[in-house]
Amino acid sequence: MLQTICTPAAPAAIGPYSQAIRTGNLLFTSGQLPMDPVSGQLATGTVEQQTEQVLKNVQAVLEAAGSGLDAVIKTTVFIKNMDDFARINAVYAGFFPANPPARSCVEVARLPKDALIEIEVIACVK
Repeated sequence: MLQTICTPAAPAAIGPYSQAIRTGNLLFTSGQLPMDPVSGQLATGTVEQQTEQVLKNVQAVLEAAGSGLDAVIKTTVFIKNMDDFARINAVYAGFFPANPPARSCVEVARLPKDALIEIEVIACVK
């Protein structure tokens, strides 16, 4: 059975998709952008600031589903510029201080709303 996850603590979907879907004890999130969940506006600023906002949004979706960052199995990180990799890693490491999940990182030509970063995750539900 599939359960749709939706929380006002993370940005609303900007298209025909769910913030996350739970099936059994697995949770699959949609890509999270660096958007403010209250205003719905893209967070401006540095790639570090955008990365922090993205990970806060991921965390909010996980918590709404009864999970957390410590239960993330895999992340996929989409970035606009691979030259930002080290700067993104510095912020990312703060959200996953122990037993970081498996990860893929891909440079893409363009992200929705011209964001610098987008992250999707797969997690266990506690």
